[in-house]
Amino acid sequence: MLGVVTLAGEGTRMLPWSRGIRKEFLPLYDRGGDGTPTLKPVAHLVVETLIRAGCDRITIVVQPKDVVFVQNYFTIDPIFLERHQQHADRLEETRRFYDAIGGVHFAFAIQPHPSGFGDAILYARPSTRGKAFLLHAGDAILVEPHRGFLLQTMAEYLRREKPDAILLVRHVEDPRRYGVVEGRMARPYRGVRRMDVTGMVEKPEHPRSQWAATAVYGFGPAFFPALEAYHQSHHPAELEVTDGIRELIARGGEVVAFVLDPAFGEWRSVGSPDGYSRALSRTRALARKRIREAND
Repeated sequence: MLGVVTLAGEGTRMLPWSRGIRKEFLPLYDRGGDGTPTLKPVAHLVVETLIRAGCDRITIVVQPKDVVFVQNYFTIDPIFLERHQQHADRLEETRRFYDAIGGVHFAFAIQPHPSGFGDAILYARPSTRGKAFLLHAGDAILVEPHRGFLLQTMAEYLRREKPDAILLVRHVEDPRRYGVVEGRMARPYRGVRRMDVTGMVEKPEHPRSQWAATAVYGFGPAFFPALEAYHQSHHPAELEVTDGIRELIARGGEVVAFVLDPAFGEWRSVGSPDGYSRALSRTRALARKRIREAND
């Protein structure tokens, strides 16, 4: 399975921090291999999740100024390990990450100018080779009891049922800041609630539902033609993933959504200062909780 990760936005809500380093490399807590809390960049956690979901080819979309840094982070560096071998305990998580990415082929697509989430993934199209793929924004994570379960389930549904698109949605109090999904509840899949999607609107002033899309998707081969058709006919200043999904629906494509219930996990974004503060606090609490549970 192919995975696509986007690290191409400007991050203006995180200024002045984002002038120095990408928000996708802000650290969050995780439980380390030795059972202690450890800090990992958000993009690191996203890639680990995709790998656990079965992705062995991952394309990362970046801006030109960031490509060297991002390539270096996701490249195994034996010289770094050798240089710090006297601190073997500090290298343990790096070794684990290198083991995880050792069997993964990475490609790096460059978005010259930030022009929307949908525009960013158009640059990953050559890597998909007309096949289904998973898409995950690099500035948010799924915090799950079993990392990778939801994406693995989405990937399995893509392979077996072959929808044109699959979304992961959650219920929110104020959906006006999100892509809002309309649809009918359908038969659950592997215990996850499922919805047949009939419509989607980006940041509506008067939402018709409280189902908000997270920035996690699965797409079949029909998605890119639909996204490009919308782009060519409407010429939006910023092309959104929502635009391609709406075009799919207009063409009679099959779009489904899985519902993110608390039992399966939660969505945490670092796209704003408040969001990052909450994500850091929440992941720290969960990492410490899992350690206590392991010691009981």
